[in-house]
Amino acid sequence: MTGTPAVRDPGRVEYVLPLRWTTDEDLPELTAYLRALSAAVPVMVVDGSPEPLFAAHRRAWAGVVRHVRPEPWPGANGKVRGVMTGLHLAWADAVVLADDDVRWRPAQLRRALRLLEDADVVVPQNVFEPAPWHARWDTARTLVNRACGGDWPGTLVVRRSRLLDWGGYDGDVLFENHELVRTVAAHGGRVLRADDLYVPRRPPRTRTFWSQRVRQAYDDLAEPLRLTVEAAVLPTLVAAAVTRRAGPALVVAGASVGLAWRGRRLGGGRAVFPAGDVALAPLWVAERAVCVWAALALRARGGVPYAGGRLLRAGTPGRRLRTRVTL
Repeated sequence: MTGTPAVRDPGRVEYVLPLRWTTDEDLPELTAYLRALSAAVPVMVVDGSPEPLFAAHRRAWAGVVRHVRPEPWPGANGKVRGVMTGLHLAWADAVVLADDDVRWRPAQLRRALRLLEDADVVVPQNVFEPAPWHARWDTARTLVNRACGGDWPGTLVVRRSRLLDWGGYDGDVLFENHELVRTVAAHGGRVLRADDLYVPRRPPRTRTFWSQRVRQAYDDLAEPLRLTVEAAVLPTLVAAAVTRRAGPALVVAGASVGLAWRGRRLGGGRAVFPAGDVALAPLWVAERAVCVWAALALRARGGVPYAGGRLLRAGTPGRRLRTRVTL
């Protein structure tokens, strides 16, 4: 990013990174990114890490970012607390919210700001850089999602004043970025999906990837129609195996490949997503067919484990949010 024209304008944009780490193994890489990014935009890190790590972060980022503790916010989801703290403390009306693995570049930020002029929240598209095998597996999920209404990135660009005027969003749900966007829509705000705005994201470590499988499936409890379709896949395949019929498996595989292929074509995706990732879609669909039942079992037991407790709700139904707005 050195030598790239800056987008700094304290009245226009601020970058907010909610963070809660239990290990600092990625601190050098994140620090290098924040140093480069802070030359382009003001950066705030809302840090809920334990005190020894918080102190190390303060030393590493002194003079680079605004480093603050999260403020109180109702609900068990710590990321929502971090986001709402960032929105309360931000100086700019345009705020980029980003997870610690997202890697915006100045040209992408400039385009996002232009898009936000006609929207209340902009939803870009993440793409893994680099892309080891498990990132390519997860990219199959991205491609299917793009064909089914849009993927959910680890970053959003929001109009701060609007979200604060609406009272923020629910902090007791797991699928927090979905909840934020659904809240904006429930208030009549404009949601702009920028499927051709590709923002890099660092892949998780392999052990983290495996630990995320059921939790990602739990997010689908926020989307009942999608959940119903996914939950039907496993019984269909089991029944086909028992009766020794290959047809249902071929239909599921063909449909998943077709959706992934369509997702890759949208928004100039062929220039970003390797064609070979389309072939991984049946594997991802098979994974989700199993994990969604594990997610339903977790819900029956009180919710998904989260930060020493449990979160029962994946999200708030849009109809309920709209009802709250009209009351």
